[in-house]
This record gives sequence, structure tokens and C-alpha cells, in this order.
Amino acid sequence: MTATRAQIERGLRVGRVHPWGRWGLRGAAIVYIGAIVLLPIAALVEHGLRDGIEVFWREATAPVALAALRLTLGTAAVVTAVNIVLGTLTAWVLVRYRFAGRAWLDALVDLPFAIPTLVTGVCLVALYGPHRALGAWLEARGVSVLFARPGIVLALLFVTYPFVVRSVQPVLMEIDGVQEEASWTLGASKLRTFFRITLPAIAPGISTGALLGFARALGEFGSIVVVAGNLPYRTLTAPVYIFGQIESQETRSASAVSVVLLAISFVLMLAVDWRREREESKYAAG
Repeated sequence: MTATRAQIERGLRVGRVHPWGRWGLRGAAIVYIGAIVLLPIAALVEHGLRDGIEVFWREATAPVALAALRLTLGTAAVVTAVNIVLGTLTAWVLVRYRFAGRAWLDALVDLPFAIPTLVTGVCLVALYGPHRALGAWLEARGVSVLFARPGIVLALLFVTYPFVVRSVQPVLMEIDGVQEEASWTLGASKLRTFFRITLPAIAPGISTGALLGFARALGEFGSIVVVAGNLPYRTLTAPVYIFGQIESQETRSASAVSVVLLAISFVLMLAVDWRREREESKYAAG
């Protein structure tokens, strides 16, 4: 049965979205984000800058605080470099190869997202503790893992491992293999083809995963507080330093270092969003 013009117009009126409905949904989303995210951040910034820029700068650049920030940034950079290489390798293996246990390996990649970070620290203590087989073997050869920087790096590697893998994997799945096959046909080796054809295509995914992993490493606390020993100037990271200052009722210095970490993380998130928008615009234009 063919619908009459009146029936069609009535259906359009019934299904029409009123302006107040659109603005109501937008307003609800904005209010929720503001209450959950913006208000706490604004309160932190206000508290950190309450006594002026000079006091803020003095607290943020105090010797112990500065050493903690340097250690945090340094270990995060090392972990990010490792994840770029091994995370990309893992994504490549999961996408390009079929083998027994592949589904289990794919599921294990997401395990660090589900495990509480304190549990991660306990796992490392159980593995590298001085009274465990591997820990005692390393200690006998002069290699200290727990209460040293290697323990911090291992903990950060565990919690940040999935970011590069999950950022690169979908990009690899969407790559058309025609260009790679053409490169092989023209005599290029697989290694040369990877660096000339594949790597430029997955570079946006690598950079996004690296930035997200770096930001995650900056704020890691649970596993670090268990394995690092938290020794000033040696193994005290910025998040643990902030926790110690709060326990000591030194909220001004805790807020100052928190604002510094917040600013770094905010810049990293802007870089990630800019990268995504750039790639989306290139894809839409192409």
C-alpha cells in the first residue's frame, strides 16, 4: 500500500528531533564531563597556583621534586622506546601470522588493563625478590631489580604494553597488501618493503600508542610504590613523591608537582587528538 502525502508528513513530524532535545543531550554531556573531569582539574590548578607563580615554581623545582620528575620522565621515555619496537612487533605477529595459541596471545595483550597495578607490583616482587630463584640469581651477579630503576622500568613496561599493540593492530588489518606485493615483485626485500611501504602507513598508530603509553607511565603509582623502594634522588618517582607529600600534609608541594604532571599529560593528549584529526582529514580527503 502506497503511503499518502499526509501520512508521510505526519511521520516526519513525529520523528523530528526538536532543538531542545539536541541541546538537552549536549548540555547533559557537557555538565557530566565538567563535573567529573573539569571541576577536579580546576580545583587542583587553583590550589597549586593559589600562593602565586613564585611559590609554585619553588615547590615544583625543589631538589627532591625535580629529581622525581626527571626519573619519571626518563623511565617513561625508555619504556616508550621499548614499546614502540616490541609493541609494533607484537601487532605484526598477531595480524600477519596464524599459529596455535594466537587467540590466547591476543587476549594476554589486554591483561595489564584488567590487573590492578598493585597486583602488578606484587607479581614483580614474587618473581624478582631476593629470596626467589630468579631474583637471587640476578643479585648474585650484581643486578638489582627491586628497589632500583630496573624494577621501575619493568613495572611500567607491564602496565603500558597494550597501548602500542592495540593502536597499531587495527591499522595493520586495514592495510592493502597490493603495494607490498608490488614491492616484492620489483625485487625489494621484505625488510626494505617494511621500512618503505608498511612503516609509513602504520606510523600514525605507532605515535598514538606511544603517546598514550608515555602518558600512562607518567601517572603510574600502584606498581611503582611496591617495587621501587621510593628512595629520594634514586627511585622516588613523581606520583609516589606526591603521595608522600600528601601524607606529610605538604599539600602545596604535592599540588605543584601534580600541576606539572597534569600539564605534560594534557599536552600529550592534545598531540594524540591532533594526530587523529589529521589522519581522519587525510583519509576523508583521499
